[in-house]
Amino acid sequence: MTDDKTGRGKPSIARLKTGSFERNFALAKLGVGAGAKIAVHSLSNIFRGEVSKTQADREFYALQAQVLADELGQLKGSVMKAGQMLALFGDYFLPHEAVEVLSQLQDDTPPVAWKQVEPQLRASVGAAALNELDIDEKPMAAASLGQAHRARRRRDGLELVVKIQYPGVADAIGSDIKTLSRLLIASRLTPKNLDLQPIFSEVREMLAVECDYAQEAAFTETFAQRLAGDARYVVPRVLREYSGARVLTTTYERGVSVTDSSVRALPQGRRDRLGLSFVELFLKEFFDWGLVQTDPHFGNYRVRIGEDGEDRLVLLDFGATRAFSRPFIRDYSLIVSGALQQDRERIRQGAEAIGLIGVDFPSGAMDAFAAMCERIVEPFDPARAPEVLRTSSGNYRFAASELPMRVSQIAARNALTLSFRLPPREIVFLHRRLGGVFIALAALASELNLRAVLDEALAMRQCSNNET
Repeated sequence: MTDDKTGRGKPSIARLKTGSFERNFALAKLGVGAGAKIAVHSLSNIFRGEVSKTQADREFYALQAQVLADELGQLKGSVMKAGQMLALFGDYFLPHEAVEVLSQLQDDTPPVAWKQVEPQLRASVGAAALNELDIDEKPMAAASLGQAHRARRRRDGLELVVKIQYPGVADAIGSDIKTLSRLLIASRLTPKNLDLQPIFSEVREMLAVECDYAQEAAFTETFAQRLAGDARYVVPRVLREYSGARVLTTTYERGVSVTDSSVRALPQGRRDRLGLSFVELFLKEFFDWGLVQTDPHFGNYRVRIGEDGEDRLVLLDFGATRAFSRPFIRDYSLIVSGALQQDRERIRQGAEAIGLIGVDFPSGAMDAFAAMCERIVEPFDPARAPEVLRTSSGNYRFAASELPMRVSQIAARNALTLSFRLPPREIVFLHRRLGGVFIALAALASELNLRAVLDEALAMRQCSNNET
């Protein structure tokens, strides 16, 4: 977490609702309110024409989602993270207005007052270790599960970041998920016949991982070790003596946002190299390591501008790291290579193996699905991209592409077909990160031809994974 996720000036939450009864009551009250509004909305729609009904429905969904988002932001913890997850899956089954509002939960959350988190810090680290640090009580970043504070070690002035989990978050997961699932049904934001249990099971599992700061510390150290020989990347060092099950302390690593004016002012060649660093890191994580940091939020990636012209990416927050099995990587590679070669039979083989489509997937739906896959790999084959997206030298112009939006629109349209199914969680998280890479390259206005880079990653995967 970094200093661009502080709740946009929102006042601190003075007291967390940590008890199960208190949290359930808050959500139940919200559900009752939602039910009353639904009744009024339904009654009003009887007297509206079709056009005005559509507009009224859009406004209603947006209002319902905003009320839900505001309450989740106050409750913090697993219900808020569930809201984020719904936004992630949301293009497949939620109204666009609801997705738009719930997406704000990613980075628009108020911090919690120091007196609420300090006991958690003291219990996890211990008084003796804590006395070695000077900690800024005002958080530099606030998220759904915890917040981060700048600190300095007294004996040598080492600058640190102390990430503290909100009290009661881990204990409330099961109750929160159950209550929220009921609330979503009451709010009528989701289709009547949609089974949300697989989604909430995924949220529950993910929360257990993200609440395990010891595991996050291990992931951070793994990435640091694997990237130690590559000067393009900086990974913070974990200080185990100031960390625990609910606290993670690392070195503070300076850098600016990818969207900072100083980054945008860099020459085209330097911005292209930064963009290539984003892409090659993602390909290395997935195809080589099978270990991907799946949260693409810009706050997790900083740019350290080099006076010598060599700029570096600072990588932060590894709580959302996910492992991908070799069989999944192999089958997903079939889809990618099939999309690059416009081989729809290969796309079908990979998609069936992953569970993205069924064996009885009709040809019309298959054509639409293949077209979406071919669109996703567009940046890796600029020759097939629209002319307006290519430079005179044949590079892909990321700033002009709007690719994530175009792909999500295709996915949303295909979600309404009879044969569509919710994608496996691996696909959702993988594409979340891939979309983040494309957005970062758009922010950098990078101009690249990535075909050779992807071909090399696919070839390396084939060489190293012939066993399965």
